Amino acid sequence: MATTGMPPDQLDIRHEDGANGGAFFVELDGERLGEQTYRRVDGSHIVINHTAVDPKLQGRGIARKLLDHAVAWARSTGTRVAATCTYAKAQFEKDAAIRDVYES
Repeated sequence: MATTGMPPDQLDIRHEDGANGGAFFVELDGERLGEQTYRRVDGSHIVINHTAVDPKLQGRGIARKLLDHAVAWARSTGTRVAATCTYAKAQFEKDAAIRDVYES
């Protein structure tokens, strides 16, 4: 299996946000290798609906880093977060440190 030699803490997590939703994502060489997407419910509520990490980056904590960026963004913007994505929902349920933005 091909892997990238870049440590997870050096990956640039980017954010795109639109009227109907957005994503936190990682791209390497122009290829999106990890993303966490959400849909907007309204101006202050989102629902994380999907998390995916390419096998090249799996096992390196990328999905959690995407979620941590989403939580930091939600805190800074006053956004409340729900999740239909099983990964994100499980993380919110097991980690009290990120539940301040969560609406189950």
